[in-house]
Amino acid sequence: MQKFLRTRRTTLAAALLAASLAQAAPPAFTPRWQIDGNAIRWQVGDTHRDQLEMSGRQVSAVIDYGSQADGTLLLTRTVVWPMLRTIPDDTHASLIRKFGPEATPAIMIDGAPAAAEHLQQVRFDGRLSLQSQLAPGLLLTRTLTPSPDEPALVERLELVNHGKTARRYSFAALDNSEATPADRGTHGAYVIAVQSAAREGTLAPGARAHVDVIVSGRLQNEMVYVDGEEALQARARKVAQWRGDLVLETPDPVLDAMFAFSKVRAAESVFATRGGLLHSPGGTRYYAAVWANDQAEYVNPFFPYLGDRAAVQSAITSFGLFARYMNPEYKPLPSSIIAEGRGYWNGAGDRGDCAMISYGASQFALAQGDAGTARQLLPLIDWCLEFTRRQRDGDGIVHSDSDELEGRFPAGKANLSTNVLAYGGLTGAARLNAALGDQPRAAALQQEAQNQRAAIERYFGANMSGYDTYRYYAGNDKLRAWIALPLAFGITERQRGTIDALLSPMLWSENGVLTEAGDQTFWDRATLYTLRGLLKAGELERTMPYLRYYSGRRLLGEHVPYAVEAWPEGRQRHLSAESGLYARVMTEGLFGIEPTGLRSFSFAPRLPRGWPRMALRRIRAFGAGDQGEGLDLVTTRLRPGQTAQRVLVRLNGKTVLDQAWNGKAPLQITLPN
Repeated sequence: MQKFLRTRRTTLAAALLAASLAQAAPPAFTPRWQIDGNAIRWQVGDTHRDQLEMSGRQVSAVIDYGSQADGTLLLTRTVVWPMLRTIPDDTHASLIRKFGPEATPAIMIDGAPAAAEHLQQVRFDGRLSLQSQLAPGLLLTRTLTPSPDEPALVERLELVNHGKTARRYSFAALDNSEATPADRGTHGAYVIAVQSAAREGTLAPGARAHVDVIVSGRLQNEMVYVDGEEALQARARKVAQWRGDLVLETPDPVLDAMFAFSKVRAAESVFATRGGLLHSPGGTRYYAAVWANDQAEYVNPFFPYLGDRAAVQSAITSFGLFARYMNPEYKPLPSSIIAEGRGYWNGAGDRGDCAMISYGASQFALAQGDAGTARQLLPLIDWCLEFTRRQRDGDGIVHSDSDELEGRFPAGKANLSTNVLAYGGLTGAARLNAALGDQPRAAALQQEAQNQRAAIERYFGANMSGYDTYRYYAGNDKLRAWIALPLAFGITERQRGTIDALLSPMLWSENGVLTEAGDQTFWDRATLYTLRGLLKAGELERTMPYLRYYSGRRLLGEHVPYAVEAWPEGRQRHLSAESGLYARVMTEGLFGIEPTGLRSFSFAPRLPRGWPRMALRRIRAFGAGDQGEGLDLVTTRLRPGQTAQRVLVRLNGKTVLDQAWNGKAPLQITLPN
């Protein structure tokens, strides 16, 4: 009888597992775009429109483009100058203008106005190229790029004669300017200009001719000169630099390409403000400002891995801005510091911002691998930890006014997000203090972290809709996306039920994880935390179909090529920090990297089924620096069909580790000085 019951239980367990796996199939996806070397390409065949954002130090541009019903080109450019501040000097006070047909010079072909452009191909490699047919055998390609350093958008118009006879052409000059009212700018009047030179000639078969349109913005008493060729080449060099560091190598070209583009979007959105280099989300609304979630929590911990100097400096600057608001009364820090550091926003009250900052700053300091930087950030981390302690109730639960969704969805008086981030801040601070030699302080913080973890289990652990997972706040009766956070932070007490809930039809949709069961709202940040958490938990085979689906849809689908902010809010803007979160799905999820000291980390590079090898090369974290070969992590399957792997760790070409690994407990690495 006992044998029968055991057999029945085993059969039932297998059936439940099979049912769970059966519901985990993401929907079918048909790509619109194709990977084309280091670019993606859309071969136009139907009506479609899209938009993407590109940024330089002093400008950002959101380009709307597409093919209209009659096949003609649709093109508008929304140009943002973050440091040309308008009045009132609030979060959204960047100077913005939209440009349509008036930013295109008149084109004549053989003495007559050129016909309408019929879009044939769109290609994006960090610069956006729109290829259209003007007449049989005559193509016009527009290539748009932000100037990497100047406050200008560059648009090159290039004619190519593929016909058998010569064609006469002319581009009319453009010299349009606008001076804004002096009383509407924090620095007086600004000048917006659209300029291009006149050019005419004869285009022989196979020949090319081009003209560059420069859309610039400046202070009235400034001069701006932009060389179109240099801007195009400088942008290409910068994109190549981002692509060349922190290189993901897998058998899946979509994952590799999505990761490569994510590095570009994460790193390009750094602006040279009067308050220093600042990373900002973008989206035509959020510039010259930093947030406790977007910058401190999401993207700053990623920058040491990429090693881009400006991005790393922007992280240090952002933490310095938050540190200015530390106070002896322990009043909340602002959620956002705006207007190049001159103001702040705290319209949602305390969102758990100090928990976000203590976590992000400690992870950044550990990954950066520099003791001086760590000591510089430690006072801010300590202050944020103390603020968070003062928000705890008798049950050990941290209270906050809201969470990063700022009241869009209910969060109660104490929410799971703030409490898990508080745990992450304590864990990171413990490791940071140990790395700096303060072992007693480290031990005390580690114990406090364990107490926080136990409080999370007691207070938030719950059966929700039949899943053994977490409630988001007291009184919460619907599954929420942020139940993924414990997995991402290594809290495994309710791992199985949480994984099943996240991949159930109640939360997973064709757009990723829904914010709340029963609603259609989604924020990519929650999906990206989910993917990272599932991979970190070792749930490899169930997660990979979702990761492939999400990556394919964002890179090659209808709105490309980056992670987005949200829907229905904000037209699915390509906010920059979300791309940093995508990159962290790979570094912290797929490769399982977790900083343990300034020169040490654990990692668990589990190979998905069918992959013979994967690598993460030229990592700049943990003191590897931004020069030389950097840090390489390579893992190879020892025998087909088995889990055993060979793991190789190299620093600047020298082997640090070379051993077999069973794919289970994370490996511990300490780099030589």
